[in-house]
Amino acid sequence: MSWTAYYQSKIVSAQEAVTVIKSGDRVVLGHACGEPQMLVDAMVDRAAELENVEVVHMVAMGKGKYCLPEYSKSFRHNALFAGGPTRKAVAEGRADYTPCFFYQIPGLFRDEVLPVDVALITVSIPDKHGYVSLGVSVDYTRQIVKSAKTVIAEVNPNMPNTGGASFIKVEEIDYFVPCEKPLLELIPPPIGDVEKAIGSNIADLIKDGDCLQLGIGAIPDAVLTSLGDKNDLGIHSEMISDGVMSLAINGVVNCSRKNLHPDKIVITFAMGTKSFYEWLDDNPMIESYPVDYVNNPTIVGQNDNLVSINSALSVDLLGQVAADTLGAKQFSGVGGQVDFVRGAANSKGGRSVIALPATASKGSLSRICVSLDNGQAVTTGRYDVDYVVTEYGVARLRGKTNQQRADALINIAAPEFREQLMEDRKALFGW
Repeated sequence: MSWTAYYQSKIVSAQEAVTVIKSGDRVVLGHACGEPQMLVDAMVDRAAELENVEVVHMVAMGKGKYCLPEYSKSFRHNALFAGGPTRKAVAEGRADYTPCFFYQIPGLFRDEVLPVDVALITVSIPDKHGYVSLGVSVDYTRQIVKSAKTVIAEVNPNMPNTGGASFIKVEEIDYFVPCEKPLLELIPPPIGDVEKAIGSNIADLIKDGDCLQLGIGAIPDAVLTSLGDKNDLGIHSEMISDGVMSLAINGVVNCSRKNLHPDKIVITFAMGTKSFYEWLDDNPMIESYPVDYVNNPTIVGQNDNLVSINSALSVDLLGQVAADTLGAKQFSGVGGQVDFVRGAANSKGGRSVIALPATASKGSLSRICVSLDNGQAVTTGRYDVDYVVTEYGVARLRGKTNQQRADALINIAAPEFREQLMEDRKALFGW
């Protein structure tokens, strides 16, 4: 049977497709903006027919209706990264959180630590050779296609072809659901004066020819807006968004000095606006690969002059970084932070940056703290941290004693908290 005949024979409606989901199944969703919106809605519409369906994914960009209390008997979310639509359910014990480094997530499915019954994904329309692209979500989505007993794909003409290892044969998919809905978008956050100051401080650490990894949010975006005077920057990053597009269009990012995948922007997923997705499509500069390659610290470290830039919620005076919990409450997840911090440590000329505003709660709390809150998890350990940056400056912790670290961190705390931090340090540590 030709691929076209196979494809045509497997086209169904979303409602028909999700009838394969049974009570007790584990259903894994395509990641972030690659979530198949029609299929998820159709699955939730079957709630009355289902019990104890486990829904697994990382960043939630869709509605997250399966996390609502009224569906608790039908669905239980297993979060690999907590987000806006899922955070409350995790906090209230109606959903679970599974800690795992991003680059190791495909192994959970491949090794059947988390066997996959049904994969719900989004793909591009088939090309003339019978391949579709996973587009904005290759990451762990490529592995669930391989591991799932049943694979159901929304076929969406709005999904860009992102090259690299994003392609799968139509024969790897069991059912196709035509969909023309716009992809989920990540609208760039507003960048205030604090973020601009942090971005400027980080930009001073970046040299011409460096290869960058950036996380999500206003601070990474502020860094990008501060790099207009740099030359020949490269990208090897778990994700990119509109800010990288702007620098690439202006020639600041050209990847010409990269020693691994020269001339290519290497990513594992993407989140942004419609115009960003249009720029990604068939762009020969873009190569997307599974996360167990892109985020593997051994691979990351093969990029010379790799600079990793990630955000945090708080940092204590020993240099311990909390980036995914607020107190004991799960706020987000580790993402690729530790993957790239360790990869940068293995890179010739590499550096890693943890960035955060100096205060929270409208200036009433210092994010530089003598110790993390009770129950707050350490995301990046003190042995891994290199640079910490706030709007007040840069603290390099690598090679510093405990006392030197504390001094450096207090110096980049908000001035009104510095005296109290010194007193608290003396009381807790005796120095």
